[in-house]
Amino acid sequence: MAAAARFLIRGANSKLSISGIGTGAQSSFGVTLLKLSPSCNSRTKTQRRHASHFTFQPDPVPTQYGPTQKMNLFQSVTSALDNTLASDPTAVIFGEDVAFGGVFRCTVGLRDKYGKDRVFNTPLCEQGIVGFGIGVAVAGATAIAEIQFADYIYPAFDQIVNEAAKYRYRSGNLFDCGNLTIRAPWGCVGHGSLYHSQSPEAFFAHCPGIKVVIPRSPVQAKGLLLSCIADQNPCIFFEPKILYRAAVEQVPVEAYTVPLSQAEILQEGSDVTLVAWGTQIHVMREVANMAQEKLGVSCELIDLQTILPWDVETVCKSVVKTGRLLISHEAPVTGGFAAEISSTVQEECFLNLEAPISRVCGYDTPFPHIFEPFYIPDKWKCFDAIKRMINY
Repeated sequence: MAAAARFLIRGANSKLSISGIGTGAQSSFGVTLLKLSPSCNSRTKTQRRHASHFTFQPDPVPTQYGPTQKMNLFQSVTSALDNTLASDPTAVIFGEDVAFGGVFRCTVGLRDKYGKDRVFNTPLCEQGIVGFGIGVAVAGATAIAEIQFADYIYPAFDQIVNEAAKYRYRSGNLFDCGNLTIRAPWGCVGHGSLYHSQSPEAFFAHCPGIKVVIPRSPVQAKGLLLSCIADQNPCIFFEPKILYRAAVEQVPVEAYTVPLSQAEILQEGSDVTLVAWGTQIHVMREVANMAQEKLGVSCELIDLQTILPWDVETVCKSVVKTGRLLISHEAPVTGGFAAEISSTVQEECFLNLEAPISRVCGYDTPFPHIFEPFYIPDKWKCFDAIKRMINY
């Protein structure tokens, strides 16, 4: 980097004409550098960077749970936590900065409403946060831990995998920490780069004893989070942070639950099964519309919702009907959860397949910054995969 900087400075002093100073000849490399430099591009002020690679489509307003209120995704999470603290006197929420509302405002106002003994900050130590949560849950209270970003859940990996997931099994069901729920913002956000964009669900899908859940919308987020909190197994609840403010729906005010380990068919179709979760569901909605309009292909769209244990039956029944399967997620393709789905469907539906199963996922690289638009599995990559399957 230092060498590159020195080269640019020397080039600027000797050859390049910057901001009208000097009239020296410009090398083609120098011209390219100037075009890439925001400070030297006269069009910069009129250009905008579009972070979202999808258009959020709200679900129909639920009528079965009582009155609703307009909420975005982080507000629906706050509402779920509020319902829990109000109905369960043992419930506590803890994590980095949660007493102040959290970096994404998911716990805003809860400390003032319920007190500093029930909503409180922790040291900057993910292993300690989860370890403390295990102890709280084993003691019989409801523990809701927040990891500030899913990218930073790895220091707590040992506590989750070797302690929380195995506590009931190792004690012969004498003790358990099933009252533990771990929340974490998850997925790409348009500018998060290496350490604020990761999707680590596949790491935990290899671990019996825990449940892994990822919602697609505010309505689902509240219902699934309340199901995780009520479930008698430790749960990891990943929240798509790009949807915190981008996703807005009419969300029931009172508590309600959405069943875990039950996929939802969002759109019925006959030619291709599309499986995704979280943010990627909204990409696949657009893909399904494109396939219908441009190719006359009918797509069945399934939101997996629960990664572990996942709904094998719903996915396999759909593939038996359509004969084709496309799975898409933001995480790297190698060892991603799409591989597990693909393997299971191959075993269960082999004679029904009309084309090889397709996976459209992130690349096997660290999550990039400026190259994020090229990394993410956008609608064009998924659309191309459908064309290849149809033409197989």
